[in-house]
This record gives sequence, C-alpha cells and structure tokens, in this order.
Amino acid sequence: MFGHKMKIEGLLERRLTAILAAEVVGYSRLMGTDEAGTLAAMKRHRREFLEPKIANHKGRVVKLAGDSMLVEFSSVVNAVACAAEIQRGMLARNEGLPRNRRIELRIGVHLGDVIVEDGDIFGDGVNVAARLEGLAEPSGIAVSASVRDHVGPRLDLGFVDKGEHALKNIAPSVRVYTISFGDVAAQKPAEPVAVAVEPGYELSVAVLPFTNMSHDPEQEYFSDGITEDIITDLSKISRLHVVARNTVFTYKGKPVKVKQIAQELGVRFILEGSVRKVGERVRITGQLIDAQTGGHLWADRYDRELTDIFMIQDEITHAIVDQLRIKLLPEEKKAIESDPTTSVEAYTYYLRGRQFSRTWTRPYLLLARRMFLKAVELDPNYARAYAGIAECECAIRDWHEKDFPLESIFEMSARALALDPNLAEAHASRGLALTHDGQTEEAGREFRQALALEPSLYEANLYYGRFLFAQGRFQEAIGFFERAAGIRPDDYFSPIHLMGCYFSLGMEPERQRWARIGIERAKRALERHPENASPAHRGALALAHMGEAESAKEWVARALAIDPDDVVAQYNAACVYSLLGEGERALDLLETVVPQSSSYHLHWFKHDSDLDPIRDHPRFQALLDAIEDCEGAPR
Repeated sequence: MFGHKMKIEGLLERRLTAILAAEVVGYSRLMGTDEAGTLAAMKRHRREFLEPKIANHKGRVVKLAGDSMLVEFSSVVNAVACAAEIQRGMLARNEGLPRNRRIELRIGVHLGDVIVEDGDIFGDGVNVAARLEGLAEPSGIAVSASVRDHVGPRLDLGFVDKGEHALKNIAPSVRVYTISFGDVAAQKPAEPVAVAVEPGYELSVAVLPFTNMSHDPEQEYFSDGITEDIITDLSKISRLHVVARNTVFTYKGKPVKVKQIAQELGVRFILEGSVRKVGERVRITGQLIDAQTGGHLWADRYDRELTDIFMIQDEITHAIVDQLRIKLLPEEKKAIESDPTTSVEAYTYYLRGRQFSRTWTRPYLLLARRMFLKAVELDPNYARAYAGIAECECAIRDWHEKDFPLESIFEMSARALALDPNLAEAHASRGLALTHDGQTEEAGREFRQALALEPSLYEANLYYGRFLFAQGRFQEAIGFFERAAGIRPDDYFSPIHLMGCYFSLGMEPERQRWARIGIERAKRALERHPENASPAHRGALALAHMGEAESAKEWVARALAIDPDDVVAQYNAACVYSLLGEGERALDLLETVVPQSSSYHLHWFKHDSDLDPIRDHPRFQALLDAIEDCEGAPR
C-alpha cells in the first residue's frame, strides 16, 4: 500500500511512494537571455497549469526551486498520468513560441522507499527519481522498471526499454524506460535532436567543467580554477560567444551528452577536458567538439611540469581560436597572453584561498586570508590576491571590527586597482570597505562598477544585494540576490536574504519558496562541512520563517555547539527566538551580542524585520539607546 507509514524507534518515518522529479531544460540559458521574462513565465506556468494538474492527480509538492520541483503521489498511476498530462500540456503552451522562450521540462518518475522528516522526503527513492529525470529527453519522461510494472496497460502510454543504467551513487543498476504518448511509431528510439543555433551565435562555445582526475576531492579547486580561467580567456574574444561560468557549472558531475547540452545552451561548440595534478606535474586533456556534426575539431594532451600551467591554458585558448578561424584583434591577443600571475605556486595559493573564502565563517576566512597573503608574498604584482585579502578582512570585520582597520583594507584594494583598474573583484572589495566606513554613495558606485565589469561575479551580486537590503531597498535587492543564487547553486546566503526581502514586502508565497530553497541548500552545505556553523544558524532562520520551531532550535543549538563564540551565530539565534515568540531568550542573547558587534551589524540590528516581535520591549529600546550613545547620535 503506497500510503503505508512506519516509524523506527520513534525517529524515522518511512513509506513507499511514487516520486516525480522535474527540471527545466536549459534554465540557466533562459535566465541569461531574459531573466525577468523567464521568471514571469515560470510563475505563470506553475500557477495556471502545473500546480492545478498536480492537485487534480492528488500529488503533493515537496520542494519547489527556480528550475525544478519534487512531487510525491500515493498512487504511481496518478504520478505517471500527471507527468504525461504535464508534458502534453507544456507542448501546447509552447506552441508558436521561439525556441529561446520555450519552457520545456524533463521528468523522472520512480516508485521507491523514502524517509520522511518535517514534510520533506529523502533517500534512494528520491535520488533515483532525480537521476531518471536527467536521462529523460527535453519534453520527455523517464521511469524505472518498478513504475512500468505497476502502471502496465492502465494508461494509454507506450514504454520504450532503454536498458540497464548504472546511476550515480545508486546500487544496483536500474532498468530505465521512456514514455511515448500513445504513438506506436514514437516507441522507437528517438533520433538525436539537431542542434539549432540562434543567428549571431554561430561562433559560440561552452567550456564544461574539467574533470578532476587526481583521485583526491581536495584537488577539485584546481580543476575548477583551470576551467574558470579558460572561460575568462575565451570571453576576451569579441567575436566568440562564451557561456558563463555559472551556467556551465550546473553540468558538473553529470554525464556528458554533447548534443543535448549544446541544444540546451544554444551553442555550436563544446570544450571538455580533465585535469590530473600529482606533485609537481600536471596532465591536462582537452577536446573541442562540433555539436552539429558530432566531430572532434581538436584534441590534445599536455603532460608537463606544473610550472607550465599558464602556457597550457594559453595553448588551449589559441587552439580553439585557430580551429574556429577567428582572427584576434591586437588587444585581444595581448589580453589572452597577459596572465594574472607568473607564479604557479602563487596561483595555487590563490585558488585555495578563493575556495576557503566562500565558506564564510571566521576560521575559514582567516585561512583564506593566509592563502592570499602567501600568494602576494610569492608574486607582489598579483592583483586578484590583493583583492582577496581586502574582501576577507572586510568579511571578518562582521565578527570582530577591530581585528582589521579600514586603512589596511583600503590599502589592499588600492594596490589591486593600481595593478588592474578593470578588476571587478577589486571594485567589489573596495565597495565593502566603503560600506563599513559609512560612505554609502561611494560604496554603491564601486559595486555598480564591479557589476558593469563582470555581471556574473557572484561576490559583486551578493554584496550589492546586501548593500541594498541594509538600506531597506528590498525590491531592488531581489534581482541581485536571485542572480547570486543562480550563479552558485551551493549558495544558501542569497535564498535566506531573499526570504527576508519577501517577508518585508509581505509576499508570503515567495518568502516560503526561498525559505525552502535556503533550507535545502543549507542542509547540503552542512553535509559537506559539518564543522561549519554558518549553514546551521542561517538555515535555522529559514526554518523559523517556515514555522518549524523545533527544527529551528535544533539547528541553532548545533551552530552554537560548533562555534559558541561566533557573534553572527549568536545574533541569528536571537532572530530565531524572536520569530518563534521567545522574546526574553532573544533579548538575553542580544544583550551579550550587541556590545561585541561591528558598526555594520549594528546597522542591521536597528532595521532587521526578524526582530520586529521584540522591538517594542523596554530591554530592546535600552539596547538601541546604548547604540545611539556610542554613535553620538541625539537621543
């Protein structure tokens, strides 16, 4: 029985259920082409079509993100019938639209065992459904043998046997079927979809994340860095359209289907490769594929000393330029051959520092700063490393303002800008320093300059969103937080901030949606870094907004156990207790936190809507008065 529930030791609830996983095809490309139009179209499809269809088939939406959804059904027949009606309906809704505006879905359906916790579902059942969705064609449905066996002839659908598939992290292999909609001819294996390229995009390339072949997950930062630098170099060529880093990294770790990926991204050429770094040697392979013909235009393997890494990157870039018969302008040739540093050791420290800095806790930021300092020690002309130092020191001021004086931060960002006036990271770090110094107008100008230079720079979008949020400009902040959340799928900061924006604007459905996304991403971050307090206390905020009081308190306790001296964790814990109606407990924490807080945090304290439930309390007013006394403001 599909609705049957079972408790284990009073903790885990398991049940056999039908799981539908759906994802938008080429979502990042659609967002890159028309962000506002794509978001509006998705909301319209959900409201007018998807959610009513799911409700009609007695489904329950478990998770809803910008480009995906997870739905649970007590009946597997209902799940498959719903999937088929959705795909037929979406074909009709897309009729007459140009390809670059169509919202197409892939759907996977599986019948399996799941673990239920706080309304969410986990386990291999969910994972198999997600893997099946990845195997489906655009506007298609892939199902497991268990689904096919249960549905049988009950629906007017054909099942095409695709054989056994070894699904990532799933054992044993799964027999996969695709669904044809009552058309016997359609039960034959589909011909590969021809890759269509929009006019003006004939010279277009996607650089897929290079695979780390070092058998050491800790070397992932290095292969990612190589990929990003090749993307950066190719992006300097005016005649070549290069897919942004945030878009191609959504394919990281997924099976490579060149024609499918090219179709989704609207490009003709795909560059893929691998990196193996062992000691002082590096092996890099690369191949450039014409997705329209499936032919390999170029392939090579570089087995060299690590000191040759920049030369290898340049050779790969020039090989692509030569194969595509692009004549470089003199300034483009100079830009490509001008490496940010000539020191491989400095480059390696920089990449590691960037990886640590994005974890966003004081210990990791201090570690990242040490990496950047080592990089500039090895190469005093490394602009990006100076920008990294400035950014880390600004972020650490969130915890302990006196650790790093603003003069030092301004000096670091000034060095970066002197070495490279067009370095977006340097303008973003200077904007942070100006924000801490209270120079609001100048800070806004620096953030906007960083975004003009590099619109897809994650840090610039996040920091400018926070800058606008702190001023109460919530509607303006939303676009930058949404872009940051799209650039980095592991970013849980932006969803939490979006939740706060929509809460302040009184837009409850959007507040709930981003809270769910924030919780999901924070959970994944905690699984990867259980020693990190940041996702625990920020995820607790989202749980509090969702009204999940006990889970929110558990996450707060975990954050404070990991790092009891973390001022930001203590502040967010106070916000959680405020939202849950435990005002005295919130005020106890705030009376400890406020005297230790930076001026930047005190500004948040005075305007944070999470503290509205206790804002009229005499103890809260006393804290505000103490802040104003310190600032010398009139009482």
